[in-house]
Amino acid sequence: MTLHKALSTLCLLGGSLLQGASGANPSVEAFVQRMVERHHFEALPLTALLQQAQPQERARDLVKPPALPVQKNWQVYRSRFIEPHRIKAGIAFWRGHRDTLARAHRDYGVPEEIIVGILGVETIYGRNTGTFPVLDTLITLSFNYPEAPNKAGRSALFLQELEAYLVWCRDSRQDPHHWRGSYTGAMGLPQFLPSSIQKWAVDFDGDGRIDLQGSPADAIGSVANYLKAHGWEPGKPVDLPLRGNLEAAAARADGVPELGPSLGELRKSGMLVPQGSQSPETRVMLVDLPSPDRPTEFRIGFRNFQVLTLYNRSFFYATAVSDLGKAVKARMKSPRRVKIRHRQGKP
Repeated sequence: MTLHKALSTLCLLGGSLLQGASGANPSVEAFVQRMVERHHFEALPLTALLQQAQPQERARDLVKPPALPVQKNWQVYRSRFIEPHRIKAGIAFWRGHRDTLARAHRDYGVPEEIIVGILGVETIYGRNTGTFPVLDTLITLSFNYPEAPNKAGRSALFLQELEAYLVWCRDSRQDPHHWRGSYTGAMGLPQFLPSSIQKWAVDFDGDGRIDLQGSPADAIGSVANYLKAHGWEPGKPVDLPLRGNLEAAAARADGVPELGPSLGELRKSGMLVPQGSQSPETRVMLVDLPSPDRPTEFRIGFRNFQVLTLYNRSFFYATAVSDLGKAVKARMKSPRRVKIRHRQGKP
């Protein structure tokens, strides 16, 4: 039986994700053929696995572009992450994994507070890693992405992640139905996509396998390895507040997470950049953090800030990671308050 006939037969048995206008979905057929040729999968078992997928309509809804433009609000966004509950959880996580965080800092050059910030923003240290079945979600978004201007590009991206996921599950001998994650297929404490797991996840606890869901040590080491691989500069700053000529800052801020002007150029434009060890030739980015009905907050983003935007391409995200890490670190350094109870009677 040819691959095309096998797909057509399975489609007749059900499985709307695989069905095209005239039987087998050509994109599914091409994907199966690619997996056979590149990774030596068997066509019929793989096709059967795809055919069993349950459409994830909620995931389709969540990836749709908003019907109306969303007004950015840094103050509201920040309040979701830099708040007492998450800071308290961060302190507990840091204390519980102090040695592992310190080892990641030594091995990769990434400070403890940055790793703590990422894991706190992503999943509150593993408390919210997602409930979407990863296999079904990736199949849905690969072959049935909702209509949108970016449909072709996004479908191709999720198809790559589906390929990476299937290969990873096979090579690590895991059941592809087992994993749960976000509505985009991100998994574990650090919310790595399958391709990121393949490239940058590490066995940091030394037990012979990588487990980003059940091993905080593996999550810590993997985040640090990811940041180092993307250009983290040990000992260098992430972001600093910007004061002075904010009109000039607003004119130059373009919202693109790429390094541009030098510190010297900003100072010549009347912007007050905190003095530090950075050379005037250091290239930076202007980070604008708007909120309705109040002045926009501006910061200077260094190379390490740009690396954080490679984890998630958002000024709000990278700044929240930095701020949460700083808040947890400040609390870690402050002495614990000791409540003294005074007994009645004799002193």
